[in-house]
This record gives sequence, C-alpha cells and structure tokens, in this order.
Amino acid sequence: MAENGGTAGGAGAVFIKRVKKVEAGAHGGAWKIAYADFVTAMMAFFLLLWLLNSVTQEQLEGISNYFAPASIAPTTSGAGGVLGGQTIAAEGSEVSARAKPTVSLELPPPKTGLGGDESTETQKPEEAAEEAKKEAEEVKQEAIEQAEQKQFEKAESELKQALQNIPGAAELQKSLMVDNTPEGLRIQIVDQEGLAMFPSGGAEPLGRARRMLEMVKKVVEKMPQKIAISGHTDGTKFGSGSEYTNWELSVDRANAARRVLRDLGLPLDRLSRVVGKADTEPLLTADPNNARNRRLSIVLLRGTAPKAAAEPAEGPAGEAAGEPTGEPAGDPAAEPK
Repeated sequence: MAENGGTAGGAGAVFIKRVKKVEAGAHGGAWKIAYADFVTAMMAFFLLLWLLNSVTQEQLEGISNYFAPASIAPTTSGAGGVLGGQTIAAEGSEVSARAKPTVSLELPPPKTGLGGDESTETQKPEEAAEEAKKEAEEVKQEAIEQAEQKQFEKAESELKQALQNIPGAAELQKSLMVDNTPEGLRIQIVDQEGLAMFPSGGAEPLGRARRMLEMVKKVVEKMPQKIAISGHTDGTKFGSGSEYTNWELSVDRANAARRVLRDLGLPLDRLSRVVGKADTEPLLTADPNNARNRRLSIVLLRGTAPKAAAEPAEGPAGEAAGEPTGEPAGDPAAEPK
C-alpha cells in the first residue's frame, strides 16, 4: 500500500527538459556579402588607377571633353534655343560665343604600364627618316628590276629577229633557245640530231656555232649585265681508262665560246664565270643521251649591271682567265658528242 501510494503521489516521476540551441549571429553568412562588396569596390578602384596610368595627358583631356560637350546656345528657352532664332545656315548659329572650344582626338588602344613614356608618343624623326629612306630604296630597286626585265625582253626579241638574217636560219631555229630565269636571261645554243655545234668529242666550234655566237655577241654587247658561260654534254661517256672526261670536254667547249666572243670584240670584263657542267644538268632528263643535251649556255646575270661603263680589259691576264693549260691526255677510245 505504501509503495502504491508513493507512486501515485509523484515521488518517482521523471521530467525531461529539452533545450533549443540558437546559433550566434557571428556565425551567420551576412558578412560574406559585405566582404564581397568591399573586394569588388577595391578591384574597381585599382582598375581605375591602372587605366589612369596607362594613357597620356592628351588622351585624358580628350576623354574629359567627350563627357563635357560645349553648349550651342546661351539659354535653353525662348529665342535662345537650339538655333537661337537663326537658320542653320547662318554663321554662328551652331557655336556659342561663350562655349569653350572642344578637341576631337582618336584614342589609340592603351599599352599596359607605359603611361606617358616615349614609346606611346609619335615616332622619332630619325626613325621616320630611316623608314622613308628604306622605302625610297625599295622603290628604286623595283624600278631597276622592271627596267632590266624590259631589257631582257627586248634582247630576246632581237635575238629571234637576228636569227632570221643568218644563213641556214630555218634549220638553226631549233638550235637557239632563249628564256627568262631567276638567274637572268639565258641564251642556249643546242645541238640537234645531225646538226652539231662541235665535232664529236672535240672542243673547237664548227662554222654554224661561230655564226650563232656572233649573232649572240651583237645582242649581248648592248646589255650592261655580266655574262656567265657554261658548257654541257650528253650522258655518253669516254672509253674506260681515258683521263679526258665529259668534265674536261664541257669546260673546253665553254672556254672555246669565250675565246670566240673575245675575238669578236666582247670586252673581257663582261665575263663573270666560265664553267663546265658535264652531263649533270641535262636539258631532257628523260633522255640523257639526246643530242639536245649538248649545248652552250650564255646567261645575262640579273643585278650585275655596273653603275658606270667599265673600260675593256686588255692584256695577257684576260687571255689567261679560264684558258686550258694542257692538252687532253690520250686519245679517247669512244668519243661522246
């Protein structure tokens, strides 16, 4: 009975107290918004400082004038309106006497961190003069090249015309080739089947070759450019054991052409080089033994015209230039053409 009574009286009751926790204000997110606004404002401020430092004083004044345009009328009502009671054609109707003059400037893109240094200012007079001189030289050089090209075209026309006046012109037309190359105007005297310019394996030009060289000399002597002569052979080799090869043969033929031109009166100082190329540069690559691969090449070299005409060189020194020093060693067993 006692136990039951005690229980009924509430002596053994259990009470649970729940406490609701509330976060402190300092731990909220409102401060982040304020901090972001502060950082944005600082970034804008430093961006403004950078922009002010990257333009010149004249550019700053141009920007200032853009945002402060001059008024075109002294008042804003009545007769002092836009036209001030005058027609648009009347002198003074568009500009007020009290308005400040404005300046219009084209602002170039600013250069980072340079401000008003000399690099953003106009070009120095010395640099401008140097560029003007360079442009003038380029124009002059272009004019010289164009004049030289016209000379080459005229020489080509004269050669083709002169070919008609020599004996046997019909059969020799295919023996003369004239073309413009990056090196200069190239004149080639080539062999044909049954119509050679040199005897087989020999370096002494035949009569028809001399007539063509005389024709070439009459044209090239009018030109101021230097001349390069090269000899070419076909792919036929000399017999085994022979010390005389296509190299010696091509050099001897080129040198023989030099002597003929000299005897015809061409000044020796017009010559730039005399070389032999054997069969290394065939005219017909697919047929190295073709007769047309045997040829003389005379080139008027581009850009070699002297500023003043030089006196012809005379004396044994000129004769010795490119002159062969010995006879061919031994008779070839098989002579190429």
